This record gives sequence, structure tokens and C-alpha cells, in this order.
Amino acid sequence: MIKLNSIGIKSGLLYLLCIIFASCSSDNNSIEISEEEEIDNEEIIEEEIPIDSAQTSTGELGTVTFYNKALVEDHYILVNDAAANSVYLMDKNADLIYQWPLGDRIIGNDVLLLNDGTLLASLESDNPDFQFGGQGGIIQIIDKNGEALWNFDYSNSEHRSHHDVELLTNGNILAIAWEKMTAEEAIANGYKLDTPIYPESIIEVNPTTNEIVWEWHSKDHLIQNFDETKLNYGSVEDNPQLIDLNYVETTTGNIMHANGISYDEVNDLIYLSVNYFSEVWVIDHSTTSLEAVSHSGGNFNRGGDLIYRFGNPTTLNDNTTERLFINNHYPNLFEPGKMLIYTNGGELEQSTVYELKLPAALNQKSIPAITQPDILWSFTDPELFAPKVSGAVRLPNGNTLITEGDFGLWEVTQESEVVWKFSAPGFFWRAYHYAKDDPAILALEL
Repeated sequence: MIKLNSIGIKSGLLYLLCIIFASCSSDNNSIEISEEEEIDNEEIIEEEIPIDSAQTSTGELGTVTFYNKALVEDHYILVNDAAANSVYLMDKNADLIYQWPLGDRIIGNDVLLLNDGTLLASLESDNPDFQFGGQGGIIQIIDKNGEALWNFDYSNSEHRSHHDVELLTNGNILAIAWEKMTAEEAIANGYKLDTPIYPESIIEVNPTTNEIVWEWHSKDHLIQNFDETKLNYGSVEDNPQLIDLNYVETTTGNIMHANGISYDEVNDLIYLSVNYFSEVWVIDHSTTSLEAVSHSGGNFNRGGDLIYRFGNPTTLNDNTTERLFINNHYPNLFEPGKMLIYTNGGELEQSTVYELKLPAALNQKSIPAITQPDILWSFTDPELFAPKVSGAVRLPNGNTLITEGDFGLWEVTQESEVVWKFSAPGFFWRAYHYAKDDPAILALEL
């Protein structure tokens, strides 16, 4: 907004012209000024008009608003809309570029576009033995025409893949999976309630052989301070490498609810977003599967124990250290040592996106102190709140593309200026940026 002192100047010029020509007019608004009329310049000076007003339009897929078009990254966006069971590519005008034919398959949350133009998708299995939000059970690689080039079924009465998948550089695929512990097993391990529980595990699958070549199980790394006669009894606060079995007490048995996975190729580390703990757990992938069961081995000599955790100190009975996360999603390692993450906000009804600097000790293959990472940048807004799903990715121009799960998308600058929004009815798991000349886009031959 600017003060229009220029209006006063222009009015003065018009005044002089009108003296000469007796009257003046325009096609749109007639202005007549006589020598007897007085112009209240002070009143005009106080008026304001916007330099650049927001531009809202409706595309094929929803409504977009450009708040500052000059600062918007011109790219394509892959959108996972679970409500519509739809995976599509759109431009910044919300016009459809391509939509994949899924047939009767139902997305189980994450769907990625790979460099060869195929999709890596987490899909729902038929008639699962147990289910929670984010259900999956099937992982597929799908071509442009909807044909499944690879299928991996990991759903039965004992385990079920869910939420997120990650392609490794060796061609293998990481997936999160629930696995069942009976009520008897849960009680024997020190759980307070007499109910089956479903702690988390991670599997690595070779898609050429369908063999699980590496696995990690949270049930091997538990602690509890509830019953000294049961397994895993000890001090929660003195064992940050272990997971408090009783941090979440629920008769549903879904005690952890991991929802996102990222892989650090340089340091061979897995970052697991654990929604009900409001934490990210860091796991050493350099172990063998046998070492991952134990408390030693791997680059950090900690086996499958957590080598770092952050977001919620109350999981270690620490109520004094500042808590960062409430129900977090998408631990996005967008460059070495840096992470974007979306914290939903829960009862705060206010979501926040953080850019975090991870401890250098992790790069040095040593175990960092249990402290929170440094906050490099954050963004929130009174209108930004999604109690579920959501995430954020960094764009080439430095902006951040935010998925607000029950609203749509935001694009914001490093100065936290909102430059673009997309909204539509839906339930948006995540959105991913793809440049128009990205190999994945070119491979589609659109």
C-alpha cells in the first residue's frame, strides 16, 4: 500500500487545465472543476490503494490465489488426494496435467513419481485383519497407464505395511509396517492394558526377488517402569535409546502410529516420524537384521536402539525441555543435515512447519546428546491447521510448498510471505514438487 500524494499533484494539474479549457472529462468518470470548487487534498492524501492485489481463479481441480505471482515457483505438483482416491499432476493454475488410472485400487497414503515416470504407491489391501488410519498392505510400482509392474503384498493377521514408502538408491524399497503382539505378549513385556498391541517395524524389500533383505522391530527396543516383574523394566529417563511401551495407553492397540519415513543415504540412517509419540526416531540402517535386534553393532555400535530422537521430551519424562511437535508428519530430509517437518498442532489447533538443523554428531558416526535440533526457520499462520496428514517440501527458488491436509496447498517464501494457495475439497496426504523438465516429467511424455 502507498500514500497517493500523486493524486493531489494530478488534481492540481487538472485544476489548471480546467481553468484553461473551462471543463474536462474522461470516458469513464466525468470530473468538472471550477475556480470556485475547493479540493480537499488532505483527505485525498489519506486514501490508499494496493500496489498488487490478490488474484483468485478457479482451475479444473480447485481454486488458486496468487498473492505475489512474481515470487511463485512455476512447476508441477504431484497431489495425493485420499478422499477422492486420486493421484494427479497439476500446474499452479490448478489445471490438470495428468491423472493416473487406478481402477479399483485404493491409495493407502503415499504415492511418489519416480525418475522413469512410474509411481511407487502404498495401496490398501482387501479385507485386512486389522486396520488403523493410514492403512496399506500392498506396495506397487505403476506405469503411466495404470498397469502394475510390481506388486508386494504385506498384509495378514500378523503384520501390515502402512502409510509411507521410500525408494533407496540401490533399488530396494523401505516400508513401515505394524506387527501384532498378542495381549499375553504385551503384558509379558510390561504393557499396562490387557489388549493386543501393534508396535512399528520397518522392512526393506528387494523388488527383483520380493525378499525382505533388512528389517527393524521396535518391539526389540522397549522399556517400561510399570511392573518390575515383567520384561524391559528400567528407568525410562535414563534409557533414551529405548522406547517407553506405556507412553500411549489405548485399547485399540495402535500405540505408536508411525506415519513417515526418510532415508539419509550419506550416513545410512532412517528417520521415522512417530505420530503418537510426537517424535522422530533415528535408526542405524548400517546394521544387519540380526544386529538390528540387538543393542550393539552398526556404525554407531548401538544395534537397533534409537541413536537419536527429537520433538517431544515428555517421552523421556522430561517436562522442562521445550516440546517442538504435536502429532508430526513427513520428516523430509531435503538436503544433508536439514529437515522440514509438519507438526499438526493437535489441541492447539495451530500447525507449524519447521526447518531443522540436525546434530553434526550424526554425520561423524557418533551419538548426539538428547537435545532438540536447532530451528533454522519456521512458518505458521492463524489459518494453517490440519489435525492429520500434511507435509512440506523446499522448492528450487527457496520457497516452501506446504500441504495442509484438509485444505490444500500453500507456497510461502523464506520471509514467510504467502505467495500462492490452492484449495479444494479433499484429504491431501502430501504434495511433491516436480520441475517441468524433471526426468520424471519428461518420462511421462505428456
